[in-house]
Amino acid sequence: MAILKPFKGLRPPKELAHLVASKPYDVLNSEEARKEAGDNPKSLLHIIKPEINFPPGKDEHDPDVYEKAAEMFARFQQKGWLLPDPEDYYYIYAQTMDGQTQYGLVGCAGVEDYLNGIIKKHELTRPDKEEDRMKHVRVNSANVEPVFFTYRAVPEIDKLIEDWVAENAPEYDFVADDRIGHHFWVINDPEVIAKITALFATVPYTYVADGHHRTAAAALVGDERKRMNPHHTGREEYNYFLAVHFPDNQLRIIDYNRVVRDLNGMTARELIEKLQKNFIVVPKGVQPCKPDHLHNFGMYLEGQWYSLTSKPGTYNANDPIGVLDVTISSNLILKELLGIEDLRRDKRIDFVGGIRGLEELQRRVDNGEMKVAFALYPVSMDQLMDIADTGNIMPPKTTWFEPKLRSGLIIHTF
Repeated sequence: MAILKPFKGLRPPKELAHLVASKPYDVLNSEEARKEAGDNPKSLLHIIKPEINFPPGKDEHDPDVYEKAAEMFARFQQKGWLLPDPEDYYYIYAQTMDGQTQYGLVGCAGVEDYLNGIIKKHELTRPDKEEDRMKHVRVNSANVEPVFFTYRAVPEIDKLIEDWVAENAPEYDFVADDRIGHHFWVINDPEVIAKITALFATVPYTYVADGHHRTAAAALVGDERKRMNPHHTGREEYNYFLAVHFPDNQLRIIDYNRVVRDLNGMTARELIEKLQKNFIVVPKGVQPCKPDHLHNFGMYLEGQWYSLTSKPGTYNANDPIGVLDVTISSNLILKELLGIEDLRRDKRIDFVGGIRGLEELQRRVDNGEMKVAFALYPVSMDQLMDIADTGNIMPPKTTWFEPKLRSGLIIHTF
């Protein structure tokens, strides 16, 4: 069963939360982070994107950049921009987007759960990205940013969170510049804390929804500390790491679409003809064609939208990976027709999160940057969990969760 543990959170005073909170490190490049932080010295980006404290062009992987992260982390605490809670608490972090609110339970997950497969993953991680985050965790002795977990909903946990939210004012409550609402409660009642711990002990598995590299880094550094400590007891804080756990019935995965720079030597007419081998191709005109069911795709080519529907027998309905639309499009379109073998490394392809809308696909084709765009139907939570449960790995660039967690509302130190 999964471990969830309360902890002494390190977090901003109420009046500073909106200034400290930032987008996560991996959605901004260095220059975007520099611009986002602007003239706000309290932005957490000074810690999680520490290269912005140097002149432009600084290599974010230089050793002194990680040292700067630790320096800024210490400064935030010295200045009172981050303060520790007096006792071990749980927290609730809710986000509102487009009128829909999802409620996450903030606590510490167990390093052993990750190493033993109780925490299930659905993506491969890259060693270089793991090592980058491990250096950040090591130098700060902290999980500065949370990871985004999900679990199969437990009605009793849902009710407990619902009651706490109804009966207590939020500690933080603000709308960020991207119009996402962020709401945060501190659960400081020992009886409720004990109930949460007991209820979560009935959860057999948790799942990494977003933040596979941060999860791996946190767990690997925790295991590293264990091996380095001759007096290890298992109760040390490095045995745990920061995670926000959302029930699966509140989450939605949005589409993750593809744009391709060329047609691999074909004309538009030739591509459409070749597509008809495996797909029913229906012209849709100039209005965006959003897929409305599994195995249905939208294609934008030379100013026109097309509906593509996979023909029976072109995929294996009994294969949890083969049945995914990302697999079908990768095998039958990107690889077979457009010659794209490696989605991770091929420079001819790019990926566009559905949060940007189908208009972004049109824009990138119409401006000549790309030649063709494909809109995919999103993966379901059931598909994600089934794949993780069977030990399979999703193809690259499959899932896109929105809204993203803000960093800086809560930090776990060890």
